[in-house]
Amino acid sequence: MAIYEPPEHVILGISVGELLDDPGLDLKARVVAGASGLARQITHPRIQKSGLALVGHLHGLDPTRVQVLGETELSFAESLDPERQYAAAKYLFSAAPACIIVTRGVAPPASFCEAAEISGTPLVVFEERSSAVILAVHTLLDERLAPRASIHGVLVDVFEVGVLLLGKSGIGKSECALELLMRGHRLVADDVIDCDYRPPGMVFGQAANLLRHHIEVRGLGILNVKDLYGVTAVRERKRLDLIVQLELWDPDATYDRLGLNDEVLPILGVPIRKLTVPVRPGRDMSSIIEIAARNELLKQAGHDSAQEFVARIEQETRRALETPERRARGPNASRTFNESSAPPPVEGRRR
Repeated sequence: MAIYEPPEHVILGISVGELLDDPGLDLKARVVAGASGLARQITHPRIQKSGLALVGHLHGLDPTRVQVLGETELSFAESLDPERQYAAAKYLFSAAPACIIVTRGVAPPASFCEAAEISGTPLVVFEERSSAVILAVHTLLDERLAPRASIHGVLVDVFEVGVLLLGKSGIGKSECALELLMRGHRLVADDVIDCDYRPPGMVFGQAANLLRHHIEVRGLGILNVKDLYGVTAVRERKRLDLIVQLELWDPDATYDRLGLNDEVLPILGVPIRKLTVPVRPGRDMSSIIEIAARNELLKQAGHDSAQEFVARIEQETRRALETPERRARGPNASRTFNESSAPPPVEGRRR
């Protein structure tokens, strides 16, 4: 049977123009020079402070990152004589960064504007102070540049546990999700799940735009879950906590019966606990998935039922192997008696 392998994530980028036009940025900005380079791509979610570049040190400057010149950097540039200032600007813009941001609404020196036009590097002035600009840009880039992947399956919210159902087409993933909806749980996505990474090691899933709130059930067609069950039956987005791989029952296969095999499946580099559950007529799959979700909550709280059960069996086995005499003397007893160590019988006195 083929093993499911999630697709490789795609490295995303956003142009400088898209960044400035994004309503999520919510900052006052204007392009003062280098507008011809607004199509340059930003592929790194973190900004850089470019102060050292003004003294000729370009080591570590990443052109795919947003560069920021704050009040300190600009005051240093303005303290330079015109010739050195022009050389510093030319050297900085020669690295071809995606864009350079100036904060606090300060007008950059004319030499910087000239270098930006020549190199085609967008030079943008923000009215807000550096800390506010950096926070806003970081937040937006974390959202827009998060590693992403699309997975075929069904994602449901069961007792606040994000359960991803995987399996071959026709195995019954959507039917399981429909039964879980009738039990009061919530649908996140059916068929195509768009996953994205969030630090410090979480993967979230949501439905593709055209498929949001919809589920496909063979024989019934496409159903709108929100219209059928109400807004409480759907959820826009959920973290992936548990993967349930549905497989047709194979009498020759070996399935985990104790729950000691901690199998994981990495998605976007994050290992997520995975269970392989066989499917055959008569098995109540929705109940099994509910129990799996409850057990996952216990494990997250530090209680592993299988491990505790095995530890209890081992403890009872050790006790059963001990002799009654040793148990009576206590655990520190080290000497045992047998026939060879018993004293010889005392012979009676002759008359």
